[in-house]
Amino acid sequence: MLEQLRDAITPGKVLVLYGPRQVGKTTLVMDLLASISLRSVFVNADELLYREALASQSRQRLGEVLGDAELLVIDEAQRVPDIGLNLKILVDSFPQAAILATGSASFDLANKISEPLTGRKITFTLYPVAYGEIQQTLGILEARAQLERWLVWGGYPAIITTGNPVIRQRLLGELVGSYLYRDILDFSGIRRADKISDLLRLLAFQIGQEVSIAELAASLALNRQTVEQYLDLLEKVFVIFKVGGFSRNLRKEVTKNSRYYFYDNGVRNSLIQNFNNLPLRNDVGQLWENYLMVERRKANQTAGRLVNAYFWRTYDQKEIDCIEEYGGQLYGYEFKWQRGEIRRSTRAEFLQAYPNSQLLAVNQENFESFLA
Repeated sequence: MLEQLRDAITPGKVLVLYGPRQVGKTTLVMDLLASISLRSVFVNADELLYREALASQSRQRLGEVLGDAELLVIDEAQRVPDIGLNLKILVDSFPQAAILATGSASFDLANKISEPLTGRKITFTLYPVAYGEIQQTLGILEARAQLERWLVWGGYPAIITTGNPVIRQRLLGELVGSYLYRDILDFSGIRRADKISDLLRLLAFQIGQEVSIAELAASLALNRQTVEQYLDLLEKVFVIFKVGGFSRNLRKEVTKNSRYYFYDNGVRNSLIQNFNNLPLRNDVGQLWENYLMVERRKANQTAGRLVNAYFWRTYDQKEIDCIEEYGGQLYGYEFKWQRGEIRRSTRAEFLQAYPNSQLLAVNQENFESFLA
């Protein structure tokens, strides 16, 4: 992503870098600044001095922050009230400069910048470390040899670089306990972190299954609207993401409920306090499906593929884990930890409904090409 960010720096444009906390956004920005020759200013919006100046809506004060810089970097930009409007004033008043704004609370940052910066911004999302990046660092053979580790512990930078499993477990516990809900509690007025935790635990056990909002609400003793609000917020702070059912109006296809996946397997396992090795687990299929869904999402972003992703299931239980719609073509993927093919009846019914589609079973032997 470093190269993509560097190539995207354009005077009069705002680069927006989203991502969860502790994923390495600030480190990436520092690497970017070290790799370019532009006059640059880095400010942290957590600091009151800069936050007040950036919120001023004053051309003069904003200009004082920018100075003669060609690139202004605003870290934790979601802290600035009306950040979108102030960024608009900056780029309109000082078109010779480029701006890079980072933020972890995408629901707050996005809502405040989308409308004011229409046509003025380029958006990037930084996820936990991708399998392809691990390959580049460790080599193909070593990355594959440690596949079980990535399935259990996930891809947060601090977790990958820590060799001690006890320390990894503590770091993930700290991440989940201290950082996971911080943006939600700070910006949304929610004060029930216990309900958020309970909701995530319920989702952790339902990976690969359609999630009923009504059942979640009943289990949590909350109303449906509140559960929907929590789910929306958890998506916007990059804890989970939603995948809907695919259908083109065939009555036998299920589309009512969605499936939810975690952006990181380690976070999911920390929530249920299960870091056992794979031979001791009964949820290997869920770990594999979650891992491949999020790694494919990262791979699509890296490759610049704009993909619509779904699952497919019929009322008589035929299903395909992932359907991608890309370039006018449908691609279906069934995730299998052990070798195996898509059931013949499932393949036949899907291809009858959607001729010329491509279907593939993804397992340990071919997953690397799937994520390439």
